[in-house]
Amino acid sequence: MFDIQNIRSQFPILTQTVNGKPLVYLDNGATSQKPVSVIQSWEKYYSTINANVHRGIHTLSQLATEEMEVSRRKVQKFINAKHDFEVIFTKGTTEGINLIAYALTNLVKKDDEIIISYLEHHSNIVPWQMLCERTGAKLKVIPMDENGILQLDFLDKNLSERTKIVSLNQVSNALGVINPIEEIIAKTRANSNAMVVIDGAQSVPHFKIDVQKMDCDFFVFSGHKMYAPMGTGILYGKEEILRKIQPFHGGGEMIATCSFEETTYADLPFKFEAGTPNVGGNIALGAAIDFMETLGHEHIQTHENALLDYAQKKLLEIEGLKIYGEKANRTGVVSFNLEGIGIASDVGMILDKLGIAVRTGHHCTQPIMKFFNIAGTVRASFAVYNTFEEIDILAEGVKKAQRMLM
Repeated sequence: MFDIQNIRSQFPILTQTVNGKPLVYLDNGATSQKPVSVIQSWEKYYSTINANVHRGIHTLSQLATEEMEVSRRKVQKFINAKHDFEVIFTKGTTEGINLIAYALTNLVKKDDEIIISYLEHHSNIVPWQMLCERTGAKLKVIPMDENGILQLDFLDKNLSERTKIVSLNQVSNALGVINPIEEIIAKTRANSNAMVVIDGAQSVPHFKIDVQKMDCDFFVFSGHKMYAPMGTGILYGKEEILRKIQPFHGGGEMIATCSFEETTYADLPFKFEAGTPNVGGNIALGAAIDFMETLGHEHIQTHENALLDYAQKKLLEIEGLKIYGEKANRTGVVSFNLEGIGIASDVGMILDKLGIAVRTGHHCTQPIMKFFNIAGTVRASFAVYNTFEEIDILAEGVKKAQRMLM
């Protein structure tokens, strides 16, 4: 049974007040709060088995290694990867995309083409621009319409043997739009030999992921948006591709042999995990997966979709409020502005005085803001612990901000 009060009781931070008001935390698109089980998992590592992994024969090192590898296997199951060694620990989505873009340098040539979409976070734009600068490849962008819906006929016209990479998010962080990944991948497979990279940072908190069914070549996400600590993330890659591409970082852990004459690389996944990892964070990522699995993906998705529908209904009752991407298939996010109020941060600051945490600005998606000819939006983003009562508080807060700023 889905018990929202029991869920909320597992998040200590939600009991506090901000500016004398009960905290209403609606900035989950930036980072989620952490349940007690995740906090305790992190604390237990540092309190009882703190040691470096994969390198020591002593007991603590062996215990730490086993706990982190258990977490890797949890991730494998969580995204349905074929092998646990296809799961690479990273610092987050940004590092994962940069790793891929760097590792593919030798496979991309002058006048090859890389396709991304208009809906991308800067972390899925800039690394590909940098790859184009290194190689002479060309960047192409799938356009979107006024609802944030991608215009996929662009792929029919632009996919070709020159297309080497197609990279896009599964869910837009700025608008919450759910992109039709399966259709995009099918078009890519039918019309090119391109590798497909999926940014799952905003999708893994909200619905079940199956990378084998999706048939993507790479899938990246961050732990901190799905109840795990900051500085954790995952890069999934198909085995045959991971074996072919070069490492991003060099150093300890990622070598098989090292001499001044020659270095050979370790087997997967360690080939891409140079240096000491975030062991405590990686173990706690496994605890976050346990938390989500206990709740059930269907329950999470049903609750969050109901929150989104209710939030859209309540906010659209406010005269002069515009929601961006209103008519698109969305999850987890409502991004809006008030007519006549040109600076979204003014609304955000008033909401903060009422204890309501939202995100304002361009959300690292300046091309989207340019498309709508705005500087930024107010973004409320939801997690499994949010309530309908909190949305009521948000709506009243927005009304108050409107009265104060008009």
